[in-house]
Amino acid sequence: MPFISKIERQTDYTQFDSTVPIVIDNGGSYFRIGWAGEDEPRVIFRNIVQRPRHKTTGETVTVVSDHNPALLRYFDCTRSGPRSAFDGNVVYQFEIMEYILDFGFDRLGADQSQIDHPVLITECACNPIQSRCRMAELLFESYGVPSIAAFGVDAAFSYKYNQQLGICNSDGLAICSGFMTSHAIPFINGEPAYEACCRTNVGGYHVTDYLKQLLSLKYPHHISKLTWEKVEDLKMEHCYIAPDYTSEVRIFKKGAKEAEEKTRCWQLPWTPAPVEEQPSEEELARKAALKERQGQRLREMAEAKRSSRINELENDIRGLEFLLKQLKQVEENNVPAFLRETGYASKQEIESNLAKAIQSLRKAKGEQVETEEKMDASTADKYNLVNVPDDVLTPEQLKEKRKQLFLKSTTEARQRAKQKRIEEELEREKQMKLEEEKRLENPERYLEDLRAKYRELSEKVEQRKRLKTNGNNTNGNQNGSGGVGRGERLNAAQRERMRLLTTAAFDRGKGEDTFGIKDEDWQLYKLMSRDDDEEDEKSNEDEADLARVSSRLREIDPTFFPKAESGSSTAEPPRFRPLTKEDFQLILGVERFRCPEVLFQPNLIGIDQSGLDEMAGVSIRRLPCKNQGLEEKITKSILMTGGSCQYPGMAERLEAGIRMIRPCGTPITVVRASDPSLDAWRGASVYAAAMQFPNQTFSRTDYYEKGEDWLRRYQFNYTL
Repeated sequence: MPFISKIERQTDYTQFDSTVPIVIDNGGSYFRIGWAGEDEPRVIFRNIVQRPRHKTTGETVTVVSDHNPALLRYFDCTRSGPRSAFDGNVVYQFEIMEYILDFGFDRLGADQSQIDHPVLITECACNPIQSRCRMAELLFESYGVPSIAAFGVDAAFSYKYNQQLGICNSDGLAICSGFMTSHAIPFINGEPAYEACCRTNVGGYHVTDYLKQLLSLKYPHHISKLTWEKVEDLKMEHCYIAPDYTSEVRIFKKGAKEAEEKTRCWQLPWTPAPVEEQPSEEELARKAALKERQGQRLREMAEAKRSSRINELENDIRGLEFLLKQLKQVEENNVPAFLRETGYASKQEIESNLAKAIQSLRKAKGEQVETEEKMDASTADKYNLVNVPDDVLTPEQLKEKRKQLFLKSTTEARQRAKQKRIEEELEREKQMKLEEEKRLENPERYLEDLRAKYRELSEKVEQRKRLKTNGNNTNGNQNGSGGVGRGERLNAAQRERMRLLTTAAFDRGKGEDTFGIKDEDWQLYKLMSRDDDEEDEKSNEDEADLARVSSRLREIDPTFFPKAESGSSTAEPPRFRPLTKEDFQLILGVERFRCPEVLFQPNLIGIDQSGLDEMAGVSIRRLPCKNQGLEEKITKSILMTGGSCQYPGMAERLEAGIRMIRPCGTPITVVRASDPSLDAWRGASVYAAAMQFPNQTFSRTDYYEKGEDWLRRYQFNYTL
């Protein structure tokens, strides 16, 4: 099961005497701190630091261990990833280490700047002297501790603790698989033989990371749910060590019943979509009646607006006609004054407004407006030189006349094109209205006819494309490569064009080439271009009709999907379905044993190093004294410890791997620690509570007198 952090602040710090040591297990994954002589550490938290920023002020804060979910409301924890003080299993970021020690001492209950208790802190096997010196400097200079037991190896403390429990012997081998590294440490007469120690840079971090990668590739749409913490929980709950990796893979490859029994399922949070109940007939009738009333109301509003508009236009027309009658009765000299009173500049402006009002009235009444009536009344004045003979005009007037002719023809062409578009739009609306009436009259028959028309048009378009590219094999003349000849790829119009070109080339090929001198020679190009234009027009019309029918089918038939173009590899698009409970399930099959297999085969993740079983053999071969009896004693007491040694089946797999590299008949016994995660701290706690513990400490006075060089010669004795 996953570990649970304990970060409640202790309140009994002052009740302990200053001679009681503080025990710290400084692991790569978890930091454990407590009092010597106790069975459990007081405080446990993840050995990481984060520095998120406040979402409003931008202020940066330091958060040790996992961030509190309540911080997500105020701080942005996504831009600041967790940082560790370790490089592998060696402490090298002592700024981060100081944050972690501050938090640990504060949670233990210390409320002063100095720590007046001796400190026992663990380190990795064969820790570099530089890291040990920096840690001593941090504890002495920053916290003022009186003495340090510098420094004990966590795997050695775990082995000694289990030796006291009778689980292992004084001569044996400790295999410690931690967060970033794994060690094999032989023990002779209860003391570790570091000269025979072996290390591999593979641990629980690599197992978790490998599982996260596999699940992210398998379920990319759930990658946001696969957080590091959740994947680590899945690893601790479901992963196991296969007795034989190859045979286990073969079982899952066959998909036998045994593989199904070993498969686990992780159900993600899922809320079923609300089921829409079909409305009853009364509800449908009520909605239809409501829709009809709304439509009737809209029609009445539109009719009232249209009537108001017609009345307004009729009043304007009557006013303009009355104004023109008055203008006829006004004398010539009084016309400018009369126009100024009415607000018009000229008689032509009044006539133009009258024509526009009449045109708008006809539109409002739904009458068709002819093109000739759309012309302004001032057209004659605007193009006054068009009908004048050229012989009575000056050169400047002739130039102006040509300009007016061009403008007039362009304007008339635009008017005709506009009128044609209006007519086409009206015809299209009329056709759509008729189709809608047919659909409402008999929906099934209308849909069947529309599908038949779509099939007919699509076949016609495909046949035309096939004739242009692949031919129709009508002559049966195929070339040697299985294709078709040039003549078979041509339709009747194209063959006629080729005949015309061939005839022209034959007629003109003798003697001097005089093609193009006569005007009738150019009729040949008109014939050829006419064939192409007719063919292209037919093709464009069919494709436009096909697109229109396809669009209509998409509107009324949700199961319709247009066919892919010929020669295209596009498949039918997937049909969407509502998400179900199974879509939010993560299946753990081969991943259960494939990920922890990296502890025995690191090459699965690209690390060319030895596995745990090979490390045991290497460590035994490195023993300083080559004694068959000593080797047998060591193999009879192999202890597994560390957080990554808790997988089911690990002891059996490790025993089988060591048996393969040891001589036949060698006694091999592999046992697991009573608590692989906490035995290191418990062993250190028992060690610090012994009466002889002060003899193993390195005091602050010794540090100031002897300096850091004395730590190079410091030897920690585990047997008191």
